Amino acid sequence: MGLGGAHVVTLADARRKRDEARRLLADGLDPLEARRKNEAPATPAMTFGAFADQLVPELAKGFRNTKHAAQWTSTLNAYASSLRSKPLDAITTDDLLAVLRPIWSTKAETASRVRGRIEKVLDAAKAKGLRTGENPARWRGHLDQLLSKRRKLTRGHHAALAYEAVPAFVADLRTRDGIAARALELAILTVARVGEVVGARWDEVDVTAKLWIVPAARMKAERDHRVPLTDRALVILAEMMQLRRGPYVFEGYRSDRHLSTGAFDALLERMKVKATTHGFRSSFRDWAGDCTEFPREVAEAALAHAVGDKAEQAYRRGDALAKRRALMEAWAAYVATGEPTRTPLSETEQP
Repeated sequence: MGLGGAHVVTLADARRKRDEARRLLADGLDPLEARRKNEAPATPAMTFGAFADQLVPELAKGFRNTKHAAQWTSTLNAYASSLRSKPLDAITTDDLLAVLRPIWSTKAETASRVRGRIEKVLDAAKAKGLRTGENPARWRGHLDQLLSKRRKLTRGHHAALAYEAVPAFVADLRTRDGIAARALELAILTVARVGEVVGARWDEVDVTAKLWIVPAARMKAERDHRVPLTDRALVILAEMMQLRRGPYVFEGYRSDRHLSTGAFDALLERMKVKATTHGFRSSFRDWAGDCTEFPREVAEAALAHAVGDKAEQAYRRGDALAKRRALMEAWAAYVATGEPTRTPLSETEQP
């Protein structure tokens, strides 16, 4: 094995290299192979950006919707762009502070999510042996000593109309053309959430059974929700069927896209109504409690709220569909006429 030319390697260097080679041989190693490995170019370290791009699609398999995965990617690209080119094992607490401090006070909720997502990426990198040591994005006992306590997001209540004002609002709504007006009316009639309404698909609707079955994947509680459809709701669906081009009941500009959730806000603004679509759920709940004798559990089930503790939920498998249908028909009659509602009596209670 050559040790180098005499014009660049001194006799002392040559003897040192000879001794190192003999030690390798004594250990059963090939000194030539060891030199080749030392001379081979080092494999570039995995960067934060490259690893995150690999990790997010894998994590997305457990997400409820594709929007969540898109949010992961967009927040990491927008707020953690300075980390993308850094090797995973070179990211420090100072790097995290440089990312978080500019948005920690002005965009508290976003900053918290960015921190959590960076922590997740670095934890995954450590699990794969791509970095060692403490996670610099860790909050408890680490960043909480360097950043101010995050202010909790104050959500408050959704602005809502008093239930006495809903019939007049619906009367006005029915005079307006457009898909957004019909979608908002259906939301009021079914007391469904905004995302459930705009994302409604034709394969979820059973006109014959007068049912709209929202799949668990689209429900906040992650379980199927059967929604009884009143006659007016069926009329709205029939109107939308005449316009059908794709899979969604309420289509956007493109046939493969549903109506934007912002369409409701824009419509309410044009109508000069200081309320939110979600607020009509509160209007319904107040009406059901003040003006009817339907049990609380039935009204809560209509809103797709879980009632009782986990044990009670485990034993109660039914969804009170028949009772909820009667409740929704009473609600539809109220919003159409504004007349007081009386809970229908069962056959055994009839005089």
